[in-house]
Amino acid sequence: MIEDILKRHLPELIDIRHDLHAHPEMLFQETRTAKIVADECSRLGFEVTTGIAKTGVVASMSAGSSRRVIGIRADMDALPLQEQNNLRYSSKYPGKMHACGHDGHTTMLLGLARYLAETRNFDGTVRLIFQPSEEDEGGAFRMIEDGLFERFPCDRIFALHNLPGEAEGQIVVRPGPITASCDVFTIVVQGVGGHGALPHKSVDPIVAASSIVLAMQTVVSRNLDPHDPAVVTVGAINGGSMATVIPEEVKLLVGIRTVTEAVRDMVLARIKDLATAQAKSYGCTADVQIGLDSWSYPAGFNSADEAALVRQVAIDMGQDPTKVDMRGPFMFSEDFSAMQEVVPSCYFGLGAGPGPMLHDPGYDFNDALLIKGPAFWARLVEKALSQA
Repeated sequence: MIEDILKRHLPELIDIRHDLHAHPEMLFQETRTAKIVADECSRLGFEVTTGIAKTGVVASMSAGSSRRVIGIRADMDALPLQEQNNLRYSSKYPGKMHACGHDGHTTMLLGLARYLAETRNFDGTVRLIFQPSEEDEGGAFRMIEDGLFERFPCDRIFALHNLPGEAEGQIVVRPGPITASCDVFTIVVQGVGGHGALPHKSVDPIVAASSIVLAMQTVVSRNLDPHDPAVVTVGAINGGSMATVIPEEVKLLVGIRTVTEAVRDMVLARIKDLATAQAKSYGCTADVQIGLDSWSYPAGFNSADEAALVRQVAIDMGQDPTKVDMRGPFMFSEDFSAMQEVVPSCYFGLGAGPGPMLHDPGYDFNDALLIKGPAFWARLVEKALSQA
């Protein structure tokens, strides 16, 4: 049984995961992580290529005679957060931690590598793709620009994310829209600075900016069809330095998440109109800066056949279809969506059980998934590349 084989490897997989957790790396600096991955896959007999998008790794293994190729991607990078856990393997690097479970995603793929190397129960080629910099700066885009799919063609590609709050091992998937696009931009509100005791001689951009923040919350509730998911978030308000001084400028850092181009375009246009009108009503100006300092990830879209395969594997494992089927897409963003624009694909969730949410300084990956995750991947590979 697949789980029995993986259980033999579990102590070593836990050691690897804890080591990665203790040594988080980010933003194309995942050199130590990449070396661990490359050394392990080489030891297992995979053909390994390193240095893709600087720190990315691709490990390929073939069996049988089929020309079919399946790709499975894991992200390797950490987040710029100070860990608040008191674990034996807590982050050794101040201001960096694996708060999203990419240490677990990487280790699950190494668990799959061990299983495939031991059994070779598939007919075709499996490519394990270890990606840098998912959290920011778009490592997936950089791997594609570096010739990922020209150098390592895939017929289809898959990726997952652990989900705290979902039952441990539960698969959740849907065809069609699966992750939101993310657009990040700045609104600069310009007023006239002055003395806090003489507000009538100033034009206060803080008041205008506050009004813009509140007005933008009406875009989702009053301008969108309730069936169209979207999120508007103001994550930072920067302006002023003293309680007694009215500043001349305030900057808002804004992120929007949508799942269709039509909704994205409408939300952006509406925000521009609202920001300009609200600022003007207070005697200020607002410059919505979508350009050099902004960035975006496209929405993710699951191919029907690939989503059906993930769903069927979950059901074959005894999971309840009503729990496997998602009501709607995730509203977080993922640069795996860039790969989805090139190759038929599926992105899905793997329940991690109770615990702190992703991006929480108290988060830690659930090591029970070091069996459940690779076991699912193994069944997916064997079903996709059946020897029958």
